[in-house]
Amino acid sequence: MPVLSIFYGIIVRMYKESSGRHNRPHIHAEYSGNEIAISLDGEILEGFLPSNKLKLLEAWMVIHNDDLEANWKLLSNGEQFFRIDPLR
Repeated sequence: MPVLSIFYGIIVRMYKESSGRHNRPHIHAEYSGNEIAISLDGEILEGFLPSNKLKLLEAWMVIHNDDLEANWKLLSNGEQFFRIDPLR
């Protein structure tokens, strides 16, 4: 699964799901054994992250919303994604 960014121990991934399990644009994030799927509009689709890490992830998503949307379109069209700067 393509890694878009890594920051503060959070690994952010995005991929086109052939099964369509989550039918809307979203990312997957992992931190210390916890995983979450969250739509690009901020709705938690499944999973859990500790609240402090979830807040960091949500802030990163707001800052990089255009990049996330662009990557979703690229991956949906079978094209190569690009990495997104980490939260600093």
